[in-house]
Amino acid sequence: MTFSDATHGGIRHSIRAAVRVHSRLFIAQGVIMTLLGIAALVWPEISSLAVALYVGWFFLISGAVGLRLMLYTPTAGSFVWSLLTSALTLFAGVVLLWHPIAGTVSLTLVLTALFLAEGLSQIVAAISHRRDFPESWGWMVLSGIADLVLVALIVAGWPSSAAWALGIFVGVNLLTSGLAIIVVATTVRSAVSEA
Repeated sequence: MTFSDATHGGIRHSIRAAVRVHSRLFIAQGVIMTLLGIAALVWPEISSLAVALYVGWFFLISGAVGLRLMLYTPTAGSFVWSLLTSALTLFAGVVLLWHPIAGTVSLTLVLTALFLAEGLSQIVAAISHRRDFPESWGWMVLSGIADLVLVALIVAGWPSSAAWALGIFVGVNLLTSGLAIIVVATTVRSAVSEA
């Protein structure tokens, strides 16, 4: 046994132990994510608008906090950069809150890129950790594939897909990720209880 095998085995054991210890929290998180995903799929237009408003408030608060923090560090070397990023974040929040429907188009483009990256990384992570979770790694691959299929559908239906895309994106992502978390947590929990 080499050092890297021992290290990999230790990491694998640590991951499974963390999932086992916190399995109830993981299951609760998975159930909540699944329910929110179903709600977003049932009402995609409302969900798209809710996402735009959420992001708008997030940017608005983040920009305001950034500007406020600059008052405490006016001599910092990155003052101009902090001022610029905080002001742009604040402006983006105001624009999203002022025009949330128009903001859904921009957010759809950003989320399309995000879900493309997330789908690919989820597939790679699932395949690379398939020995750690042999019973359930396929669910993580399925979740990543669902993200990639959704990206393809949005791109194929552009620009009319922007009205419902955010809601569908968020719904499918929450649903598949929630189910994957539930499966991993219950599989590790049941494997430990059987042992």
